[in-house]
Amino acid sequence: MKFKSFITSALLAAVCNAVPAPVVTQISDGQIQAPTGNVVTQIPDGQIQAPTGEVVTQISDGQIQAPTSVASSKASVATGGAAQGIYASQASSEYGSQVGFYTGADAPYKSNDASINLSELATSFGLNSAVNAIHTAAPTGTESGAAAPLRSSLVTGSTTHGPFSGVPTTIGAVTTVTLGLTVPTLPLNPTATYYNTDGKLTKPEPAPYTPAGGLGTNGSLPRYMVESDFDYESITLGLYQEWIELDTFNNGLATFTEEDFAAAGLSNEDRELIRFMAQQEEGHATLLTNMLGHTAPPQCTYNYPYTTVREFLDFNQKLTRFGESGVWGFINHLDSREVGQLLAQSIATEARQQMAFRQMSGLFPMPVYFETGIPQSWSWTFLAPYISSCPANTTRLAWQNFPALHIVNQPNINRWSANDTGANEVTGERAADPSISTIPVEESCENLNVTGYSCGPAISRNRSEPLSFAGKQVNFTWDAPGLAVGPNNSYTTSVNPVAGEPMFVAWAAQLNLTYTPLIKTSPNSGYTYQPAAQNYQGGEGIVNGTMFVALTDTDMFLTPFNLSMINPHVIALGLYQAG
Repeated sequence: MKFKSFITSALLAAVCNAVPAPVVTQISDGQIQAPTGNVVTQIPDGQIQAPTGEVVTQISDGQIQAPTSVASSKASVATGGAAQGIYASQASSEYGSQVGFYTGADAPYKSNDASINLSELATSFGLNSAVNAIHTAAPTGTESGAAAPLRSSLVTGSTTHGPFSGVPTTIGAVTTVTLGLTVPTLPLNPTATYYNTDGKLTKPEPAPYTPAGGLGTNGSLPRYMVESDFDYESITLGLYQEWIELDTFNNGLATFTEEDFAAAGLSNEDRELIRFMAQQEEGHATLLTNMLGHTAPPQCTYNYPYTTVREFLDFNQKLTRFGESGVWGFINHLDSREVGQLLAQSIATEARQQMAFRQMSGLFPMPVYFETGIPQSWSWTFLAPYISSCPANTTRLAWQNFPALHIVNQPNINRWSANDTGANEVTGERAADPSISTIPVEESCENLNVTGYSCGPAISRNRSEPLSFAGKQVNFTWDAPGLAVGPNNSYTTSVNPVAGEPMFVAWAAQLNLTYTPLIKTSPNSGYTYQPAAQNYQGGEGIVNGTMFVALTDTDMFLTPFNLSMINPHVIALGLYQAG
């Protein structure tokens, strides 16, 4: 299998070469990592074993098939240590833990061997201690120091849910005069020349302990408002995202009972976590509203794809994934650095939400080195199909809606053997629809208490049989452009006129944009093989977690900071549950 992998490394020149094949191993997150450029065949019988405290190396019984050829790879790779063929596992010792290849770590740490007398645990609880305190209340109203008001109450009122059934009063994205079909590709910015050769300061410091440079560091008073059309449309998109998260978190709590959550392995304390996440979204929505002004859009009504708690959790780990990635994609392009500062402080919370929903779903919480940034039009493509309608005169968006790319054999996170996933085991036809959870109990991992096979809620889970692996055939179908989507069915999916026939599958993951050939089986269906590219030689593979795939007509070289330049060449967009 041939593929092209573009790996960014700050200010380092691109290195174009064939990456040597290291040993195929399993790492701690349950994803099989394969050598770059080599096909790994499907593993039908679960030969990859759950972690046992031993180092996991290449399987000797031939279940992982050796590659027959090395694919070409074009990459910009950060320099680092030599590639290693195995991944060390943690081994216990009397004074702590040791990791393979890491020596000299022994120290007289306190032993954990002392037995605990359970009969001495606390059995009654009350005000046994007192501390000095005074009655303190937060200032309100017009009192000095009072906080600004939230845009709406912490718990949203009654909202309708379901598909839109009316007639749209307007069609298409917001637009104005268009200067061209694509943004021209330019050389390196001529001012990007700084390179420190000796670790010393090169210019006078404006104040003690203050190196020269930076933006917004000259003492000017910050203005926390959008500063351009780009800023306005980006933050408005972010507000649409915050509103749906606020609603769906509350909707899940209202739709499913405490007993429903308990059956999914979640307690009332877990429900309170989700409730607080909704309150976080209230704060985020208020922040973004204040940075936009009076034209900020209100909360809309939504059409959700879940009917069980497991599906609710799966949908939300996908929703928060593209919500977070959508912000990482544009935040450093904002004209307003002040807006970017506050947005970063909110999206850091969103990242924690995504991890929590993965943990509640029994997935490994963070199986990547780097989180992916995606263009605004990608985020809007994933989000819009779940918005039924918005109030009249709601501010509209300028971003594109791409046709949906459907992964026919999308791994079902509710199966103990993802290899047994049937065709289209998702709840609907939208890109972020969750895996169906209503499968035969003997095929489900939800209530298993078997290491390596359970997918009940946990801080972390390892899968003996991973959701996906390098070399796996991934099957696609995709929609034609021209379908009505989004609020009031008032947006239309489209493809740029410059785009030709789909020829490649672009895997947008971590710092990479990796291409594999698309093998078409009909005008709107085809397949490819999951790539085995790595972030760095000897490190974790790039395809993991909840990530993004696109069909393109070109394999143009792009990196995280200019990924949006691929948009004119995108034919369809999808979300892939790689791990």
